[in-house]
Amino acid sequence: MLTRTSADNPVGILVVAKAPVPGQVKTRLGATIGAQASAAVAAAAVLDTLDTVAAAPVAARVLALSGDLDAAVCGDEIRCRAADFTVIGQRGVGLAERLANAHADAATALPGLAFLQIGMDTPQITADLIADCARRLCRHDALIGPARDGGWWLLGLTDPRLAGCLRTVPMSQPDTGSCTLSALQKLGIRVGIAPELDDVDTAADVIAVRGECAPDSRFVEATRGIGD
Repeated sequence: MLTRTSADNPVGILVVAKAPVPGQVKTRLGATIGAQASAAVAAAAVLDTLDTVAAAPVAARVLALSGDLDAAVCGDEIRCRAADFTVIGQRGVGLAERLANAHADAATALPGLAFLQIGMDTPQITADLIADCARRLCRHDALIGPARDGGWWLLGLTDPRLAGCLRTVPMSQPDTGSCTLSALQKLGIRVGIAPELDDVDTAADVIAVRGECAPDSRFVEATRGIGD
């Protein structure tokens, strides 16, 4: 289902996520708390993220999903929540290629929009933060939201072709954020910076992110006792 929601707002949201199948998501966290528990944390993060995006004032919502929801924790609930999104598959070898292709495929499905791309590791985001990032992107050609671990949690692009620069960026490294910023700047475009956030990879990250989430969020409930 194509979900364009506002003709007045030129910015859409692209969520890139993986089905929370035990053993296939949050493996660093799983080494500490177990595969089933870490998949439950991932499911909570995905659902909180989708809920927030559904409430955000954006033009369209796209979910680029990989993995098998039938084998995932909360798979039926995620499938139900995704009914409010344009759902596309992920394609490509490696994260960088999948991200670049996701931007291209979102633009093909819903042409004429800029897109803010986020993942499933920042369940503390709010609709107000998304709206602020959308406004920032409207003043630039690209927008990057740095993560405190050296990566990035958000990438906004006014032209999906700009995502091609990701193919040269090493992903999941301590300098992924700075390398991505450098790759964008080498294109000679205007790059804005969004607020820095923690993202979830380890038990220590869970503690930091949980403190930034709403008390009644799924993520808070799913992570009770982790790191205490």
